[in-house]
Amino acid sequence: MLLPVLLRGALLAPFKRPGPDAAFPRDRLVLPGVRIEPARLAAYERVCGFPGGADALPVTCPQVLGFPLAMRIMASRQFPLPLLGLVHTSIEITQREALAPDGAYDIEVRTEKLLPHRRGTEAVVVTEVRTTDRIVWESTSTYLARHRTALPAEASPSAPRPLPASAEWRLAGDIGRRYAAVSGDRNPIHLHALTARVFGFPRAIAHGMWTVARCLAEQPTPAAVHVRVQFRAPVLLPGTVTYAADGGRFELRGGERLHLTGETRRLDG
Repeated sequence: MLLPVLLRGALLAPFKRPGPDAAFPRDRLVLPGVRIEPARLAAYERVCGFPGGADALPVTCPQVLGFPLAMRIMASRQFPLPLLGLVHTSIEITQREALAPDGAYDIEVRTEKLLPHRRGTEAVVVTEVRTTDRIVWESTSTYLARHRTALPAEASPSAPRPLPASAEWRLAGDIGRRYAAVSGDRNPIHLHALTARVFGFPRAIAHGMWTVARCLAEQPTPAAVHVRVQFRAPVLLPGTVTYAADGGRFELRGGERLHLTGETRRLDG
């Protein structure tokens, strides 16, 4: 159950002292023989927009399978960033082959390093998925804990030219709660406006992993693929966003606001 882990992280939050030079846990947590239940997979596909009954897991699904381990690390006493309010800022995924929906996988998660950020401190968390003795899938995520820093504000990068719009999505206010039910990520910034305001957001915001999954559900993804995504600005719920794509690049916008940029690249061989 992830709820007790989340509660422990909440209780420890006031004692955390985030900073890029803080000590962090070096342990590698492992779950052997992980399988996803068919009902949970079907619920994940529905909420993210993937077609049901495919012969391979959605490329973003292994991140959900490894999430309990990431939660255990980030909720631990040794992890220097407060769990509640952490914001997912980027992810890179390398999938070397399609993963069978009924397969059993060994999953390993570790904290790789801490990085300074102009708005706080980022933790780099790595997830690896193995079958027998091979890594078939891996991700590198950054999570930001916002706090005061002495770093100067960076100049805002010039906005990229918008990609051709493909679809407009009207997002219901319960998307965060629906995704939390299948992912286990019940960070309060995603659930209700009232709990999101505690962390400085005017309304609940969509999970970063939901937004990238929803985008990838709109396009064909090779079995062997590298995905890179930057989460630029939170998606407020409810709201309306525009999905746009060109070749391997894609983005999500709300009016003039850029929420997400990403690209997919087929792996050779």
